[in-house]
Amino acid sequence: MLFAEIAQASADVAATSSRLAKVARLTECLRHAEPGEVGIAVAYLSGELPQGTIGVGWASLRELPAPATAPQLELLEVDAALSRIQGIAGVGSQAARRVELSSLFARATEREHRFLAALLRGELRQGALEGVMVDAVAKAAGVPIGEVRRAAMLAGDLPDVAAVAFADGPDGLARFGLRPLRALKPMLAQTADDVGSALVRVGPAVVEWKLDGARIQVHRLAGEVRVFTRNLADITDRVPEIVETVRKLPVAAIVLDGEAIALRHDGRPRPFQETMSRFGTQVAVDELRRAVPLSAFFFDCLHVDGEDLVDRPARERLAALDDRLPASLVVPRVETDDAGVAQTFLDDTLARGHEGVMVKALDAPYEAGRRGAGWLKVKPAHSLDLVVLAAEWGHGRRHGRLSNLHLGARDPASGGYVMLGKTFKGMTDEVLAWQTERLQEIETHRDAHTVYVRPELVVEVAFDGVQTSTRYPGGMALRFARLKGYRQDKRADEADSIDVVRAIHVRAG
Repeated sequence: MLFAEIAQASADVAATSSRLAKVARLTECLRHAEPGEVGIAVAYLSGELPQGTIGVGWASLRELPAPATAPQLELLEVDAALSRIQGIAGVGSQAARRVELSSLFARATEREHRFLAALLRGELRQGALEGVMVDAVAKAAGVPIGEVRRAAMLAGDLPDVAAVAFADGPDGLARFGLRPLRALKPMLAQTADDVGSALVRVGPAVVEWKLDGARIQVHRLAGEVRVFTRNLADITDRVPEIVETVRKLPVAAIVLDGEAIALRHDGRPRPFQETMSRFGTQVAVDELRRAVPLSAFFFDCLHVDGEDLVDRPARERLAALDDRLPASLVVPRVETDDAGVAQTFLDDTLARGHEGVMVKALDAPYEAGRRGAGWLKVKPAHSLDLVVLAAEWGHGRRHGRLSNLHLGARDPASGGYVMLGKTFKGMTDEVLAWQTERLQEIETHRDAHTVYVRPELVVEVAFDGVQTSTRYPGGMALRFARLKGYRQDKRADEADSIDVVRAIHVRAG
């Protein structure tokens, strides 16, 4: 299979907003793949590399050879080249990677250039989300969608599931099950504006603390314990205190879903980045453990002593959790269908320094890898009026549009603006079209990726918090910023100041 077929399919998917059209185009593409190519094709079309991180960053992609005039690269050739690049290490590795990368791009057409560069940068946003890809895999392989979805849920690896679906059909998919020590994708939550509306949507529920920590999935089988992140990375060696805690539980096998969080002596959470500092390195773990000890709190039990619980209602999973774990390891919760009780619980949670609550239906199964309707998060969102300083050109479906906004707060001391981060979230097609035209009207200069503008436009930005950051001159960055809208009624000199942002940062710290 030519790599160009994947690049073309990706472009076609990005060009349509129709889910049915996306599924049909992906199905057509996958039917052209050989059995050994299916997993790679699914990974690439999902915007992922089968190898994971391969050590290629922005700098490596700045100077590339001119594209080839005709398609010649085979899909398996590209995969092999990326595996070779990943395996390059030691003295001179950067130069060796550049040589290998240059050789690969020299054989790629212009369309393949764009697709491959976006894939390597992790910026392939074309609308081929997993739900769409699951449907396409099922149709292309001729197997029931539900069986593909369940296998992918339990395996945590859709490309692997796709390869089995094509090779062995339903019988092969039936072999996938929840296995302790093998991570599965976590269930995700939808959003509700307040606890009252959340209860209306899910009915009788548990309302529990939403901790501002790091999502973890912990597996134990006999004496072996493994800890995985939200993205299924194995971090067992980085969190020895959590491993020790779970190893002491009176079980033979268990799979738990929860949060790791760094707490102060008074039980209040430390800043989010202090928790995350424990996940970024495998060096000096004992020293880091002493400086920033982690606490584990669990809110779900997916397996216990040979029995899978993912299809059981939350009520039964919570009973298993309470039966096997001490209260000190369980996220505090209250069961209620009363909005007043839920609001009181939320107020108390916020007063303790946590970011909000989760409202979870008692009859809902665990929908691994999906944003299930049975889980709703409720948390107060901050917002600021900030100034647009620049915008980066988009990729995939946003190709040709200015997308990623550079956001700045007004600095009364200097009369300038202090950058606090970027966002491409929350933009409709209409907003993208408008800002692409408007920002170029106030452009001051540009480079290959970014258009810099006069600081005139004000945007309202929602965000989850402010964290310490060495990346930006102000020493702070917004967490999970997303656009709420342009403030046509405000001038740049009326935007929020850096002092307001510092005050939010201090309160959070």
